[in-house]
Amino acid sequence: MPGDTRTPALRTRLLVAMVGPLLLAAVVIGLVGATLIADVVRRTSDRVLGGALGAIAETVQVERGEVTLDLPAAAFGMLENGERDNVYYRIAVGGELLTGYADLSAPDPATLAVDVPRYRFARYRDQDIRIAEVRRALPRIDRPVVIQIAETLDNRRALNRRLMIALLIGECVLVGAAALLLRPALGWSLRPLARLRGAVEARDERARPDFSPLEAGPLPSELRPLAQAFDRLLAQLDSATGGVRRFTADASHQMRTPLSVLKVQVALARRGSGGERAEALDEIAEAVTRLERLVTQLLALARAEEAGVSAPLEAVDLREVASAVITRLFAQAVEAGVELTLEGDERPVVPGHRTLIFEILSNLIDNGIRYNRRGGTVSVRLAAIDTATLMIVADDGPGIPAGHRDAAFERFVRLGAAGSPEGSGLGLAIVRSAAARLNATVELEDAERGTVVVVRFPSA
Repeated sequence: MPGDTRTPALRTRLLVAMVGPLLLAAVVIGLVGATLIADVVRRTSDRVLGGALGAIAETVQVERGEVTLDLPAAAFGMLENGERDNVYYRIAVGGELLTGYADLSAPDPATLAVDVPRYRFARYRDQDIRIAEVRRALPRIDRPVVIQIAETLDNRRALNRRLMIALLIGECVLVGAAALLLRPALGWSLRPLARLRGAVEARDERARPDFSPLEAGPLPSELRPLAQAFDRLLAQLDSATGGVRRFTADASHQMRTPLSVLKVQVALARRGSGGERAEALDEIAEAVTRLERLVTQLLALARAEEAGVSAPLEAVDLREVASAVITRLFAQAVEAGVELTLEGDERPVVPGHRTLIFEILSNLIDNGIRYNRRGGTVSVRLAAIDTATLMIVADDGPGIPAGHRDAAFERFVRLGAAGSPEGSGLGLAIVRSAAARLNATVELEDAERGTVVVVRFPSA
């Protein structure tokens, strides 16, 4: 809605739309990175722990049938670190402790493969430890020799923490830099939209409405459809306002003649004698009648062409409407010496608006009466075919030449010959506009005599 401050700006929406996925990606990378860091730290530390285990295992020998060993200082030196982790070891032959910490968690020798180190976590002296253990088979010794070495996890945790902090700092710097760089990048990307807005706002500064196409310079492919749609809207507005201007000009021109006659005849009536006054009053009455008809038809054309959302279509009985129109125009037909007939026994029903169909038929029959000869006929025939419903109005008048049929539907165009009754030139224009609103078509068909107008309604 215009002026709704709750709607965020487009720049903010785009920034959120871009930074949001970045943050989500950062979280995913953090989780994956934490898993990888933990695995790398474990593997690296286990390799050092396994190296110390191998150095100790190499010193285990058999002398005079007894198992001996010489603990190398280098094996324990390998495990020294800044966090000063505690180191524990245990060497046992069968179930008998040879050296080391007797309460260190001992494995079942049967579960160990010979000369293949195994690593596991354990709890020892209220501390979490990592144990590396291996089973060795010595010559002339039938009991298994199990060598174990363990260390606490402070160094592993510290290394893991340092790597995680480095990863988080890197992600924060990356997301922050991206957010800072995205804002000017968005400003550059939205510059064509700003140009388009400026081109629209510039129209407000002009004295008269400007419906020419927008001049916003080259636009991205995403904005071109919007600019083209706006240009089409401007063209429609230009056409609509042009139609209003033409309509107003034509209407004022057409009204000027009967109004001038009225002024002249009123002046003559004021100065004239009895006979001249009566003749002037007759002229005034005729001019008023023409003006009344012109205004009525102008209003009918305005109703037929009014914009906006049409009311829902309703089922309209064409025979009932035709009977009502003929009844209304019967006195006019009698005065003109024209016979009105309604042919066919069908009662076709079409989707439409009764008022508009009444207006269409009234104008067609009125034209048939007005431009007919005395003793002529105006017939209305209704017919339903497979694809449409037809309403045919035929008269015995002079007809419309084939070359002038398109012009006959234009406003204020009169095609009558000299001496024919004067009209406003709006009847067929009203018929065409009203039919267009009903999705119907109007055609002038060939006839041996007179005019045949066919209104074709789509099937229900």
